[in-house]
Amino acid sequence: MDNIFIIGLGFLAQGLFFIRTITQWFKSEKEGEVLSPIVYWQISLVASIIMLTYGILRNDFAIVVGQSLVYTIYIRNLQLKGAWRRMHWIARSLAVLVPISYLLWLVFSGNFNSIFRNKDVTLFWMIWGIVAQLVFISRFFYQWIYSEREKESLLPLGFWIISTFGSLMIFTYSIARIDPVLFASHSLGLFVYIRNILLHYGRGSLFTKLNRIPLLNKLIGKVSDKIK
Repeated sequence: MDNIFIIGLGFLAQGLFFIRTITQWFKSEKEGEVLSPIVYWQISLVASIIMLTYGILRNDFAIVVGQSLVYTIYIRNLQLKGAWRRMHWIARSLAVLVPISYLLWLVFSGNFNSIFRNKDVTLFWMIWGIVAQLVFISRFFYQWIYSEREKESLLPLGFWIISTFGSLMIFTYSIARIDPVLFASHSLGLFVYIRNILLHYGRGSLFTKLNRIPLLNKLIGKVSDKIK
């Protein structure tokens, strides 16, 4: 039962990550250019907390490292969007305190060693997993530096190129780790990463082919307008 709960938690987190990615892609596909909607970063915060919980419960050091490093960048992008201060103060407080509490608990409870020395993961695959997570999350450091320079939250071409390489590495790790959560999420995510690269190079939106179906085109437009 515990294992089912943990796997369910992981699928919930990755489901949210996938929803944020699909939302961003849908909005960008409709507009014909790569965009960085506020909801992308809001969902990222919630999903990251859940994924951090999953990593701790599964004794996966690579996941814990990855989520810990990238978390503050989500908050920074909300600040650049002017959305952070509009969030309720309780939500902001929880967003800051929950991850800090988790990490303090890991350090002072002695559970940090059990995650770092997981016998189910060989040294090679632990290193591979950590490197894969670092490559994957480095996209957000790149995005953050780029956005700070431009004074607005953007998702540049390099973000999607790094996403593709990092995702392929984690996909390999998921097979060795026999992790259905990582396997499913990174199988689905690659399509969106590649589509954003194509949009950056001026390839037309897939939705333009639906112009001949007015009702469907109108529905897509309404959904896109709801994404801020």
